[in-house]
Amino acid sequence: MDLAIVLVVSLLAIALHVALYLLFRRWMDRDLALSLAGDDAGKRCYMLDCLQRARRDGVRRRDLQAWLEHEAARYEPRA
Repeated sequence: MDLAIVLVVSLLAIALHVALYLLFRRWMDRDLALSLAGDDAGKRCYMLDCLQRARRDGVRRRDLQAWLEHEAARYEPRA
């Protein structure tokens, strides 16, 4: 019985760490996109859309910064 308790608690702890890792990684990616947008509200929305598109298109995380920088350079404010 003691072994089962240790096993369950260990698995829950690992699951918690994985969930926190994924959540923090998502926050870091969002912060990266917003930092490239600056204070422009329109560009902030554009960069968040680009981040969603990057996730959908399967852009690798190591390539994400360069990809977002390229998309930020392509941004044209609406009149």
